[in-house]
Amino acid sequence: MAIDRRGFVTAIGGALLATPWLARAASVATPTRYVAARQRDGRHEVAIVDGDGHDLHAFALPDRGHSFAIDAPCGRAVAFGRQPGFFALAFDLDGRTPPQRLPLPDGRHFFGHGAFSADGRLLYATENDFEGERAVVGVYDAAAGAGWRRVGEFACDGIGAHELLLMPDGRTLCVANGGILTHPDYGKLELNLDTMAPSLAYLDARDGRLLAQVALAPSLHQLSIRHLALAGDGAVWFGCQYSGPAADRPALVGRHRRGHAPELFAGPDELLRDLRNYVGSVAANTRGDVIATSSPVGGQVAFWDAASGRSLGRIARPDGCGVAAHGQGAFLVSDGHGAIVEAGPTSSLRALREGAEALAWDNHLRLVPAG
Repeated sequence: MAIDRRGFVTAIGGALLATPWLARAASVATPTRYVAARQRDGRHEVAIVDGDGHDLHAFALPDRGHSFAIDAPCGRAVAFGRQPGFFALAFDLDGRTPPQRLPLPDGRHFFGHGAFSADGRLLYATENDFEGERAVVGVYDAAAGAGWRRVGEFACDGIGAHELLLMPDGRTLCVANGGILTHPDYGKLELNLDTMAPSLAYLDARDGRLLAQVALAPSLHQLSIRHLALAGDGAVWFGCQYSGPAADRPALVGRHRRGHAPELFAGPDELLRDLRNYVGSVAANTRGDVIATSSPVGGQVAFWDAASGRSLGRIARPDGCGVAAHGQGAFLVSDGHGAIVEAGPTSSLRALREGAEALAWDNHLRLVPAG
């Protein structure tokens, strides 16, 4: 897709520097809410739930959902289809208006994640340029009345981008380049196992310029970096899935501080074994001093000290994947059996919502930040 770079950069810069629109300034505090995709009675949908895991409202999705970009001050979010996702729906967190579908150009699909700019005027989404065999960040005009027009894209300097974060400076995007080449004609088949090159790429949110890029050791080129969370000190924590030999046991959880090499944390041998080479979600608690990582494949949720990387313990949760901060130090965990529980490194597991045969939560549970 051809892009007028000068006009694009001017539009992006103007949006980032503009005064936030009135709806943000007029926002008021709301009760704690979470957003998740799920399957209920054979139908795909998004649910907004309260701090006790009870439904506030829900709406249908055209296919399986994955994760969300959330603009809490404006009370809205965008739901992305699961890779290869060919839809993204913008919706009102209060359910007052119908969801609106975002445009997607030919030759692209969503990877399931996105983030809003600091002022809410832009939406960034990880996408696959599957014919060009590269990952991009699609940029959408999210200003009121703009209709979610796609205004351009940034190269990710990698393949298989998955989650991305807006860094605390409000001007930098961190993108997890998973390194796995896929094409929708082949579903999620991994097409480049021998040449995978996962990385973390830091992009200037104004023009897509590559600011920094870090990779793991060459021997870990099949350790796909997938999911991200920000600790309280601004460090990026990441969770991985391993596409190498099943008998290998590489560390799956890591941390990166700008200007330093990435660090990996294995935890106890029995934890690493039980994670079964897969981390499906990463979240920080509200203080940012504890990180939770989940493995639905291994049925485990592990907790890590954000300052030292020390393992703080784990809980067993069959098909548990969604994790999100809850209260001062705990987390909510959702699972594929319809349950939501509260857990943490220093608290006992407490069921908030019992499982249900016709209900399955998908991979991600996202806290709506205070407005």
